[in-house]
Amino acid sequence: MKKIFSIFSLFVLLIIDFAAFAQTQRFPRPEFESGYTQPVASMPEPRAGIFALVDVLLLIAALSLITWFIHRKRSRTGVVITSLFSIVYFGFLREGCVCSVGSVQNVVLALFNPGYHIPLSALAFFVIPLVYTLFFGRTFCAGVCPLGAVQDVFLLRPVNLKKWLQKVLGLIPWIYLGLAILYAATGTDFIICRYDPFVGIFRFNATFFMFAIGAAFLLISVFIARPYCRFLCPYGVILNLVSRVSKNHLSITPASCIQCKLCENSCPLDAINKPVEVKQMEGKRSATRRFILLGMIIPALMIIGGWVVSNFHENLAMVNSKVRLANELLHFDSNTMKESLEIEGFRTSGKTKEELYLESAAILKQFYYGSWMLGAFIGLVFGLSLAGLTRYKYREDYEPDKGECVSCARCLKYCPVESN
Repeated sequence: MKKIFSIFSLFVLLIIDFAAFAQTQRFPRPEFESGYTQPVASMPEPRAGIFALVDVLLLIAALSLITWFIHRKRSRTGVVITSLFSIVYFGFLREGCVCSVGSVQNVVLALFNPGYHIPLSALAFFVIPLVYTLFFGRTFCAGVCPLGAVQDVFLLRPVNLKKWLQKVLGLIPWIYLGLAILYAATGTDFIICRYDPFVGIFRFNATFFMFAIGAAFLLISVFIARPYCRFLCPYGVILNLVSRVSKNHLSITPASCIQCKLCENSCPLDAINKPVEVKQMEGKRSATRRFILLGMIIPALMIIGGWVVSNFHENLAMVNSKVRLANELLHFDSNTMKESLEIEGFRTSGKTKEELYLESAAILKQFYYGSWMLGAFIGLVFGLSLAGLTRYKYREDYEPDKGECVSCARCLKYCPVESN
């Protein structure tokens, strides 16, 4: 337990350090001049109505087209064409925004902050891909999302990862989703957008640090299929869950599988489930014992996770500018320390220290309860992952994993039934 606690502590501290460093790199500190008045923070204005409508209509058109290519034409070429369009329009022309991945934060902020009115385009970009996924699987990921599309284009020499490594790395998006919800709910930051590795490239304005991160992801994409989508994307977690109950998911063969095994190594994401031999059914007593054990382990993991993360709520809250400023003022000594730019800007705002401390205390309280929920969520994910390892599902044919499969259609060209 001590080892796990230490590893988790290091992970949280690395996230906080990365957040602070990246924020400094992307938004340099201002220089205050005499007479400076601190501006009032405001939410960014949504895109003009007609242009936002065009974005939504093109999203629907692209989703409909790629779904038709996948389910009707069963064409990998059609997926590639749609991917190139998405990279050009949703990527470079729209500069990666509005983005379905980042829209998660808009939805969360709207739920927790009554004063924030979510742009309809952001809500549409969040909901519409989920609706298509519910009926047709992850066709949005196949080639409509510019982040996934640009990685897919770079995939030249795919290498499969070990199953255990995929399982471990696959837990990171859940943690990232939890952190994104926490920071959006408290009005602290939109970390998904701030640290998106590809937006700076799409906008041609990335700092060297962010450009290096994006370039690293693209370089890794040459060998490892969609590293951001599989091991970091928080919206992909939601799509994964919805796709598991999709009504008409992509099938490898248009008819019956002939067990030729040609598709076995065709999927670079390892999202094809192999046939599993039918074994003796698990005894009722054994199944009951396993169910009771998991029923005890999962709540325990949730409680432990909540307690562990709650111990870091002050560290997590330091990303919030008000909490960070209040902490700096609290420990500021005018006799031995030089006044920072943040403190100088605060003194010109007309707000008292007491007001700032009260706001900071309220935010810390939000982070305390939020970190308990975040830790419980992480514990639940770990527990369900363990439960999944003990669950056996027997199958007779090669089938796509409905959650992990992104409907890229690479497997279709390997199927001899498809070509006949």
